[in-house]
Amino acid sequence: MITPALPAARGKGDKATSLDEAITAWALAARGGDADAVEHFVRALQRDVQRYVAHLCGDPQAVDDLAQDTFLRALGSLHRFEGRSSARTWLLSIARRAVIDSYRYTAARPRLSDVPDWQLAVELAQPIDLPGFDDGVALLDLLASLPDERREAFVLTQLLGLPYAEAAEASDCPIGTVRSRVARARAALTELLAEEDEPAVRAREGVPA
Repeated sequence: MITPALPAARGKGDKATSLDEAITAWALAARGGDADAVEHFVRALQRDVQRYVAHLCGDPQAVDDLAQDTFLRALGSLHRFEGRSSARTWLLSIARRAVIDSYRYTAARPRLSDVPDWQLAVELAQPIDLPGFDDGVALLDLLASLPDERREAFVLTQLLGLPYAEAAEASDCPIGTVRSRVARARAALTELLAEEDEPAVRAREGVPA
């Protein structure tokens, strides 16, 4: 039986590493038929999967279904998971394929109505306190302006906390590409934040717009 208790960690990086190691251990134990490990594995990654698919898909009403599909696929494939990469990276790769398959299915059938705004699902799934922003919704608005690939790279590394190597594996692209996308996303977000702050600064300094 796998215990939900995690080893104590001194730093943020150590804590993240310990959590990933525990999640991977739960996945390996779940592969062996440990029902408690299955429950811990799903609970530990459910929020990350929901946030990730919310940023990738265009339909907020589909987020829960895509997350459920991701876990069903993962649990059905656990016998092939050998722990060579972290279980988090492995699961997010499955989530990405689930979203892609959903896109393909949607494209193959007639669209009966406009796709709802994906930002609603992201707003419901992401944490409230994001460093550097007074309101999580402000980040959503800024992220919406980024190209899809840059937004995905930013979400994986900056919101979900994956190392660049694991983000590259999850998004099926070279690590250098992920670094470039994140750098470009950061630069774009910084510029957008500066543009939003400029009217307020002018008002405080009495400078006409």
